[in-house]
Amino acid sequence: MKTRQEIKLQAKTNMGKQRGTAILFILLIFVAGLVSGGLNRFVPFVGPLIGIVIECVLMVFFISVYGAYIAIYNDQPADLGKAISNCGVNFWRKLGGMWWMSLWTFLWMLLLIVPGIIKSYAYSMTPYILADCPNVTATQALKLSMRMTDGHKGKLFVMHLSFIAWMLLSAITLYILLIVHVGPYMQATMAGYYTELRAEALAKGIIKPEELGMATQEN
Repeated sequence: MKTRQEIKLQAKTNMGKQRGTAILFILLIFVAGLVSGGLNRFVPFVGPLIGIVIECVLMVFFISVYGAYIAIYNDQPADLGKAISNCGVNFWRKLGGMWWMSLWTFLWMLLLIVPGIIKSYAYSMTPYILADCPNVTATQALKLSMRMTDGHKGKLFVMHLSFIAWMLLSAITLYILLIVHVGPYMQATMAGYYTELRAEALAKGIIKPEELGMATQEN
């Protein structure tokens, strides 16, 4: 498997080739989050209901974004229109997968913070699997993520720590830097980790191609 430095370099290089599209994805997520938060706070009764609907749609849109960043990491074209249209494909499967992941993360957090954080890294590949493997069910995606990240959770944690300086610089720039560089860079890097973990899991037989619904493609 590639090192953290190699994954980040490939992510940064290929993200730079489609910087405009990568920034647009982050900007849309940022704006949608502001709208959802504003409705919950300032519009009584109806606002929270609309906010919940927006949150559900956002969860599914995030999966499309993760899929787009997988393409960006692999130096393939990412298209905003395609990402938006993909939201309606297997909508309930994607939403169920995100709910299922959130539920288990929440339950582990109720026990202790540290186990909760560890489990959050174990589940972190779930949305990428949902985006990349349309034949994998919501519950199976979580199980595959746990197997895929086994032995790599510490590396994922260190990867996130490596962006602390960037996050501090983003705060200084009122998060403008987050939108135009750091956010896309981090997303491409996470997509890169998924791509490399998936390749390693398949190569070592940890996951079989048919479990990803891609037996034909892998054979």
